[in-house]
Amino acid sequence: MIVAPASSQGRSPALLVDGLTVAVSGRRLVHGVRLEVAGTERVALIGASGSGKSLTAAAVLGTLPAGAEVGGSVHVAGVDVTGRAPARRPPAARVAGVGQDPAAALNPLVAVGAQLALPLRAHRGLRGAALDRERAGLLATVGLTDSRRVLASTPGELSGGQRQRVCIALALASRAGLVVADEPTTALDLVTQAQVVALLREATRDTALLFITHDLAVAAALCDRAVVLHEGTVVEDAPITRLLSDPQHEQTAALVRAARAGALPTPVGATS
Repeated sequence: MIVAPASSQGRSPALLVDGLTVAVSGRRLVHGVRLEVAGTERVALIGASGSGKSLTAAAVLGTLPAGAEVGGSVHVAGVDVTGRAPARRPPAARVAGVGQDPAAALNPLVAVGAQLALPLRAHRGLRGAALDRERAGLLATVGLTDSRRVLASTPGELSGGQRQRVCIALALASRAGLVVADEPTTALDLVTQAQVVALLREATRDTALLFITHDLAVAAALCDRAVVLHEGTVVEDAPITRLLSDPQHEQTAALVRAARAGALPTPVGATS
């Protein structure tokens, strides 16, 4: 059963993917994906390895591999960004990304403070004391209260969890209307994973979130709705609580079994 949310009060959704196809090296890996995320909605895009979820995320972010062939459309805040690199997109269609490997996302040779300053200068024009205050405030938002030390550190001087928090702060710095988090907890231990999920929940209260994961348990702790991909095709789109109680597709049922075996948390919005 596929359920698409209605856009609130006629406004464009934060994200509308319609009929998306992606082929790499002549092989089609994403087949007609439709996906909608409303203005402050948190939606999980779930699937096993090879299901096409990261390619779908890359199409939204504008980071598909060179030579990839794209069909269908991707609209961000009503703007068609299909096949357009981030630098060629207007500010209104900005998308912030958080990846699964913070060590790769951050420049290992540059202090965190300098890296965090880049989007604050480029997108918000901050300088001097205003820039310093905003950097410290963003780090505090993601739970890094020792801002002076963190800003002076290179990524290698921070733990994996701290680096991921810095990446989330970078995503928030541009004030994009949509955050795409692609498996951001995969490389973290369980305690840090739970902390990052809680942080994402708090940090995206006023923005839209597309959360890419293979783990329905993690999605249930963060998102209200899930879109399930299997072999590049959407096979189910429903509220998390409904997916958990009554999965309609065998791939969803398999994800539910895996999640329950790993001690599934109480879904967002569910009563205990």
